Amino acid sequence: MLQMEPTMTTSFSVYSSNIAETKVMESNGSYREEPLVEEGSKVDEKRRGGAKVASLLLVNQALATLAFFGVGVNLVLFLTRVLGQDNAHAANNVSKWTGTVYMFSLIGAFLSDSYWGRYLTCTIFQLIFVLGLALSSFSSWWFLIKPAGCGDGNSPCMPASSFGVSIFYLSIYLVAFGYGGHQPTLATFGADQYDEKNPKERNSKVAFFCYFYFALNVGSLFSNTVLVYYEDSGKWTIGFLVSLASAVVAFLSFLAGTPRYRHVKPCGNPVMRVAQVFMAIARKWGVTPANLGELFEVDGSESAIKGSRKIMHSDDFKFMDKAATITVKDKQSRNNPWRLCTVTQVEESKCVLRMLPVWLCTIIYSVVFTQMASLFVEQGDVMNSNIGKFHLPAASMSAFDICSVLVCTGIYHQVLIPLAGRLSGNQKGLTELQRMGIGLIIGMLAMVASGATEILRLRHIIPGQKSSSLSIFWQIPQYILVGASEVFMYVGQLEFFNGQAPDGIKSFGSSLCMASISLGNYVSSMLVNMVMGITARGQNKGWIPDNLNTGHIDRFFFLLAGLTAFDFVLYLFCAKWYKSINFGDNGDMGMQEGDGVNSRV
Repeated sequence: MLQMEPTMTTSFSVYSSNIAETKVMESNGSYREEPLVEEGSKVDEKRRGGAKVASLLLVNQALATLAFFGVGVNLVLFLTRVLGQDNAHAANNVSKWTGTVYMFSLIGAFLSDSYWGRYLTCTIFQLIFVLGLALSSFSSWWFLIKPAGCGDGNSPCMPASSFGVSIFYLSIYLVAFGYGGHQPTLATFGADQYDEKNPKERNSKVAFFCYFYFALNVGSLFSNTVLVYYEDSGKWTIGFLVSLASAVVAFLSFLAGTPRYRHVKPCGNPVMRVAQVFMAIARKWGVTPANLGELFEVDGSESAIKGSRKIMHSDDFKFMDKAATITVKDKQSRNNPWRLCTVTQVEESKCVLRMLPVWLCTIIYSVVFTQMASLFVEQGDVMNSNIGKFHLPAASMSAFDICSVLVCTGIYHQVLIPLAGRLSGNQKGLTELQRMGIGLIIGMLAMVASGATEILRLRHIIPGQKSSSLSIFWQIPQYILVGASEVFMYVGQLEFFNGQAPDGIKSFGSSLCMASISLGNYVSSMLVNMVMGITARGQNKGWIPDNLNTGHIDRFFFLLAGLTAFDFVLYLFCAKWYKSINFGDNGDMGMQEGDGVNSRV
């Protein structure tokens, strides 16, 4: 094993594009380092920020979501009625599109954290979003809606040209790219508007994520009610134009706050920093990690990472401390961050490793959430949806989920959290990990309720038809339960991953929530294919056939309930094991060990 040299006095510098230039002094066995950080890498304190500015971002969120779901909520009907695709092909295309939307969030988060900053990233991706909506409006009117008014379920459209179809697909993927790229960055940018050192704003920042999800559902409610009926009647182009107008107003509301936003500078490429840590570990695999006082770190609250606070050392993943252990070669190798990293840089990598198990446990919940836009709709399509002379489309049933989210968000923030805070003595009430665990439990109950509804529906099959006489309103409990679980799971995720992410990867933390939804779509498709591959053999039609009256989607729902229960057990272990991030200053958002964010579940 290579050991540390005897006490001596020396100095050397370390520099990379991600880390500010530093000078390190060694004396009497201790190491002092002073970062040469430019003023531009610090938080711009001249920007006021605050709740009033953040409210503009909430308006932006509501209007942008309205515009997005104006395209997405009825996309499967557009593909079948206007483009003439069969149900399976259209559903598969929508699943791919939805999954892609949320995967683009990782791209936006990377650019925001690394190079562009939150404001510029939001601006560019919203411009792409507006361009995609404009192109979808034009392509549907000029190429696809022939004759006018077709695609209403009664009047078929003329076959579209391959060029027109290509333009439409380009437009909706621009919508996906723009919306997905700006969503997590907008959430993080909103959190940036609150000063962590101000107790009043610190509490407001915790509430911001709750209001952020509330605004998302306000926008979604209009799309799932008014626009659903409008587009269902064949007025597709006008529906897309309404979405375009909403996106334009959203963008203008965002720009209106430009002079008053509080900005945080980008911190450089986090992928490169993590790669440097593991390369340094590999090069020093035979080195014994140094004691805490001998590890390579800076003095003061500022870290060597541009614009990032220092993170205190943690005892887990001890082997990773090798990257911050100073050896003889480190003293001889000037400017080599691939051999020597600061404690904060090592801790940043540790934070990512600690968050990943918790994040993986949220994917099964996203599979549950995905059913609302797929099997719930198919189930509702074969139920009685007539109310007198009024017909209720199955797609609009999600309005009950949205209303549930809106009500539960108010109860969650105004009643439950304060009550839990008084009972526990913790101002935050339930910890983020506890809220996510509750979301898993309610999601499991939603699958049990949907399975029970399907059993009841099968008892009311109309002979010789694919439908059932059971009222579609029997689906209300499952939609309400999904809505309640959303509040606990997704608001908890936004708070947890944003709060626990180091300064250099805040947008990445927010994007993990959207990435979970994306993987939930893919895992759901994989599960459906596996289930059908196993159950559809010989004369058996399988659990999810074209004619649901001959299948058993109730068993699929109960399977998801069982998987969620198993996932909850794993989640408990991961939450117990998790240790919260510990910043070097006292102005963090209560994310120290004693604030209850970590292992109390």
